[in-house]
Amino acid sequence: MLNNSDLILVAGATGGVGQLVVAKLLEKNLSVRALTRNQSKAEQMFNDQVDIVIGDIRYPDTLASITQDVTHIICCTGTTAFPSQRWDFANLFDPKNTPQAVDGEGVKNLIVAAPKNLKRFVFVSSCGVLRKDSLPFNILNIFGVLDAKLYAENTLKSSGLPYTIIRPGRLIDGPYTSYDLNTLLRAKTDGKKAVILGTGDTLNGETSRIDVANVCVECLKDEITINKAFDIINSGVRPPVVDWEKLFSEFS
Repeated sequence: MLNNSDLILVAGATGGVGQLVVAKLLEKNLSVRALTRNQSKAEQMFNDQVDIVIGDIRYPDTLASITQDVTHIICCTGTTAFPSQRWDFANLFDPKNTPQAVDGEGVKNLIVAAPKNLKRFVFVSSCGVLRKDSLPFNILNIFGVLDAKLYAENTLKSSGLPYTIIRPGRLIDGPYTSYDLNTLLRAKTDGKKAVILGTGDTLNGETSRIDVANVCVECLKDEITINKAFDIINSGVRPPVVDWEKLFSEFS
């Protein structure tokens, strides 16, 4: 369960999912520490409503003080599945921001830096990690993004930390890149498709970034979700209110 004394570290806080996670935590009047590599972007986005800390999960020595006193970690970091400017090429053959560097070793560094008494580590992984040799996931994994995500999942599972792993399908709705937090707070899923949860990496489809943020926050309130991995997609008619407790209870 969450309470007002908790401090939640969001890694990748200025990214497409991370922004929404921060907004939804603030909606619940929870204390947030935002981990980012870009201080000016975070300051413009969140003003003084969160504790902004500068660090880089690729470099363990930047993380030790950042994780101090946090009770929960939500890891929304990630790079692109295919080579892009985000890979941060020093030269053509020396990318600094590959999936293995960020989604694999970077997440491992954050896991190692987490307090031993952490209440929960939530990791946003991906559908297809257990099906990476089958279409269409073998194409997505050409440069190893699913290998890296699975490596991080296994590291987290063996860490001894209470965890929840979220495996979304292809991300839609956004990203809500915004320098106005009020815009993020108004982001709604009204009129969109229903939330479908599964386990065992069996679902296929699209997932709203808003619902990825929703499940990251909602799972913290429910002990049923501890040490579980959930697949999430959107499909079918959405009810007026999503009953997350009921959705989680189907996998208790």
